[in-house]
Amino acid sequence: MSSKVIVGISGASGVIYGVRLLERLRAHGGVEVHLILTRSGEKTLFLETGKSAADVKSLADFSYPLEDIACRLASGSFRTDAMVVAPCSIHTMSAIAGGISSNLLVRAADVTLKERRKLILMVRESPFHLGHLRNMTALAEMGAIIAPPIPGFYHHPQSVMDVVDHSVDRVLDLMGLPDPLVRRWDGVER
Repeated sequence: MSSKVIVGISGASGVIYGVRLLERLRAHGGVEVHLILTRSGEKTLFLETGKSAADVKSLADFSYPLEDIACRLASGSFRTDAMVVAPCSIHTMSAIAGGISSNLLVRAADVTLKERRKLILMVRESPFHLGHLRNMTALAEMGAIIAPPIPGFYHHPQSVMDVVDHSVDRVLDLMGLPDPLVRRWDGVER
């Protein structure tokens, strides 16, 4: 395996982003995926997709209980290349911003930041109030990448999955794992 990636799925709406990211990472090949799925994430997963935690865990190479703060993902000595929280709830984002490592998802994100590795947060909320924006600013100052799943339409999406894939494609690019089949903007044809 050439890359090690942590994927966290919190309880925010938009769990399809995390599921689709896992599917795309599996299809990419050469990526070892470590999954942390919160209990709220499990509930949202079932409500929004009808899938079980076992369905999603099967897409990862390794999965960890949220309470396992002694596992390898909680240590900077375990080398990873990137971490993505998809979707990232405001609760999870705020805990990461405050350094409140009360569970493995937040601890792994904290380790990712302290080790100066890529942390990508697909924050799901709208509209944002000033406290949300201040936490995002603090995280950006710490080195996190705030990447809300905001769709583009230049690729002429035909389905909801096309819209989801557009945001997932951007995250794959940010992780340095671009999909060569992605349609990219190349200017206006004249």
